Amino acid sequence: MSTTQISRRRFLAASGSLTVGFNLSVTLNGVAAAATAAGGRLGVDSWIEVSGGDDTLVTIYAGKVELGTGVRTALTQIVAEELALALDQVAYVQGDTDRTPGSQGYTAGSKTIQNEGPPLRLAAATAFQGLLSLAATQFGVATSELNARRGRIGVGEHHRSGSRTYGQLIGSQNYQLASNASVPVKSSADYSIVGKSVRRVDLPGRFTAKTGFVSEIKLPGMLHARVVRPAGRNASFIGFDAGSLAAVQSIPGGVQVVRQGNFVAVVASDEYAALVGARTLRVNWSAGAAMIPQELLPTALQDPANVYASGNEISVGNVDAALAASTATLSATYYTPFQMHASLGASCAVADVSNQRASVWSSTQGPYPLRGALSVLLGLPETSIRVIFVEGSGCYGHNGADDAAAEAALISKLVGKPIRLQWTRADEHGWEPLTPAMVHRMRGGVTGASCMAWEHSVYSPSHNSRPSLGGAGNLLPMQHTGSAPADAPALGANAQTRNAPVTYNFANNRLIRNFVKSFNLVPGTRRAALPVTWSLPRTSALRSLGGFSNSFANESFMDELAKKANADPLAFRLQHTTDARAAEVMQAAAAKAGWGSAVSAPRGFAAGRGIGFLRYETVEAYAAAVAEVLVNKKTGAVQVTRVVVAHDCGLIINPDGLRSQIEGNVIQGVSRTLKEEVRYSGDRITSLAWEDGPGELGYPVLHFDEVPDIEIVLVNRPAEPAWGAGEASIGCLPGAIANAVFNATGARVRSLPMTPAVVKAALPA
Repeated sequence: MSTTQISRRRFLAASGSLTVGFNLSVTLNGVAAAATAAGGRLGVDSWIEVSGGDDTLVTIYAGKVELGTGVRTALTQIVAEELALALDQVAYVQGDTDRTPGSQGYTAGSKTIQNEGPPLRLAAATAFQGLLSLAATQFGVATSELNARRGRIGVGEHHRSGSRTYGQLIGSQNYQLASNASVPVKSSADYSIVGKSVRRVDLPGRFTAKTGFVSEIKLPGMLHARVVRPAGRNASFIGFDAGSLAAVQSIPGGVQVVRQGNFVAVVASDEYAALVGARTLRVNWSAGAAMIPQELLPTALQDPANVYASGNEISVGNVDAALAASTATLSATYYTPFQMHASLGASCAVADVSNQRASVWSSTQGPYPLRGALSVLLGLPETSIRVIFVEGSGCYGHNGADDAAAEAALISKLVGKPIRLQWTRADEHGWEPLTPAMVHRMRGGVTGASCMAWEHSVYSPSHNSRPSLGGAGNLLPMQHTGSAPADAPALGANAQTRNAPVTYNFANNRLIRNFVKSFNLVPGTRRAALPVTWSLPRTSALRSLGGFSNSFANESFMDELAKKANADPLAFRLQHTTDARAAEVMQAAAAKAGWGSAVSAPRGFAAGRGIGFLRYETVEAYAAAVAEVLVNKKTGAVQVTRVVVAHDCGLIINPDGLRSQIEGNVIQGVSRTLKEEVRYSGDRITSLAWEDGPGELGYPVLHFDEVPDIEIVLVNRPAEPAWGAGEASIGCLPGAIANAVFNATGARVRSLPMTPAVVKAALPA
């Protein structure tokens, strides 16, 4: 894969262009002089560029990156729509700290379409009005007489006086425009690209192998490295086994060992030599502080001694009085374990640190925040570091990509050569940040068919330890070198309580947040202000963050209260819903699934159907899922046979891309509900493979033959804002499946994953 890049300065010096930025103050009139004064380079937060010359090419410079979710295609559709272009006339430059905006943060939280789409639409519309102005001057007509299609503007619908490409209109001049919030944008009624299913623009390069992944990058003089991990999460370096060190140094391939604090790596001229060296080297480690024993987690998470912040997030009415006055009351506790991203490809990164500058190629979700953290790790100013996003294995959260990038950069600094660092499966499973275990204590009261009181107490460690300039200590090599600053534990904004608030209307409603200490007791970085007996695994963001577990508890408890009220679960939800869009997705999913009809089951199995609903973060996309299950009465094994999802994310940009996102949510949601749990002992993760094997434990995920039939109902609202869809529907799945298991068997499962053993233990005798 070629690593040649062209800077904005070089591009603008080579040809004319029209650029649109969000922080520019110049206008079309007289901007040629401004372009000359700027030397062809734009100091703007975000922009698009229309190139000069005979052809039309529009380039989007995006801080948001393509993680396999199709955002590149959707954003391209938005720009192509406003500029009357074909998709193949739009290029996409992403996640390069030398070329793309730094104000857009991470590509995360289902925020790309709703946050990046509107300003890009305005930028494209601003560019289009500028092009119309140029065309009107050159053709000598009013802009109302002009017509544009496929990157050409001419007079009249059929371009009776000929037409010119956008590039020809621009010529050799450089025009800079400020994005105009009052510029007219296309009416949704006139859309011809937005709202249509189009082929993913990034896939042809994948199919033809013309577009590479981060693991394919090659630099001149590049060496290969593997990290030799400590014996446990909190272990400390004692020394090398002398015999193994000599054996490593004798391996052909120029193998060398580097160390800084607890960070140890093997470097060689080729990948195989580095792999053999890492396997050969023996390091003596001291035992570190043990993690909370796994069997004690549900209790330990609720221990007040382990909670560092607590309080009411919602307090409506008088819950205690309403509970006392209710005809029937119910209490229940739900639990979800530590889970991992389990990216199918292990993380990889390439770094070149030399001459007080650094270039790092990474599949990070946040090139600019990573650059900030690397500046602390490497002791370099941010302006001396360039982070370039290159696609890697899918992540859906904070997996090992940032750590691999930091490790590659540190090794490159230590040896003075470009480094390619490849993680192994054991690295990925054993050292990536995990989504935290969570506990939910619920109380509710009903009178007749009405919920009179609702209380949800959330216990959760942090869901947010992403690296940044102020959070460099979240990088593994910072922790292992002993130089990590004593960062305060992150609350993670609304991450822990994401979707703990419900869209349902309860007159008496209380949400109590309990943030659990979630730091590592790494030697040299112990946070003295928060002493604990045990540590927890490192935790961070995984798809939907706290929303997955919170919704599992909410939707399960809604069904339990419906049972107490002797009400149909769907009717009970609708009775407590005043949001028409919420009601519509629930009714649409139920109608498609045949709610109320019987589900057949073969001999020895029980069949059932359950529903789950949420509005993502209570202010964004609506999703409802109906799951159908078969439960083996003898073994307790659960098979999800069918899932129906109804989805409302406002204006749909690409229906096919949206369906793909929902299908991915369903598959991952079923997998996390039925199978996934990180296992550990002492101070180390023990789930280091995919399946249990000799001497190792696995982290099983859903197999291809276990994927249910997935049916999707899309609710399109062209007049409404477009919301993201990357994380909404996954939160519906655990509650829907738990409710289906109860519907089938009468067994209420309140902990994940719903393994055969867990379900069998809950089945009635």
